Amino acid sequence: MIKTEAAYQKALQKIKEDIEFIQSERTRFEQMGLTPSQVEKAVEPLISFHEQLQEEVTYYEKTRRGEFDPIVNFSTIGRTLIAYRIFIGMSQHELADNLGVPESQVSRDERNEYYGATKERIGEVMDAMGMKTVTRIELTA
Repeated sequence: MIKTEAAYQKALQKIKEDIEFIQSERTRFEQMGLTPSQVEKAVEPLISFHEQLQEEVTYYEKTRRGEFDPIVNFSTIGRTLIAYRIFIGMSQHELADNLGVPESQVSRDERNEYYGATKERIGEVMDAMGMKTVTRIELTA
């Protein structure tokens, strides 16, 4: 998951490089005499990594626009906290200052997507970012 503007810029550059590299590998495999089917199988892993990075970029861009997916279970709340921090333009450093913890702690929490964080910790992070919780419970079909 892309969590900073610097990582986003690196990802955009990597996407451009990937496109060029995939094309050069296609050409190289064709020159080696591989069939079109063999060429596609050979570049398939490269395309897969490229598409995964593109999905991360798309998610980051949606996040910056404030387009969040609803939290349908508590396992996704960490990802939502990170997305909200990105949306409001708060850096990890600023969040750490608001929480009174080292920036490395925020970085570690986000790297783990707040896995294992207590409800109190989640509440502190939400307070530090000016968030509030609205809960709706529904029966599943």
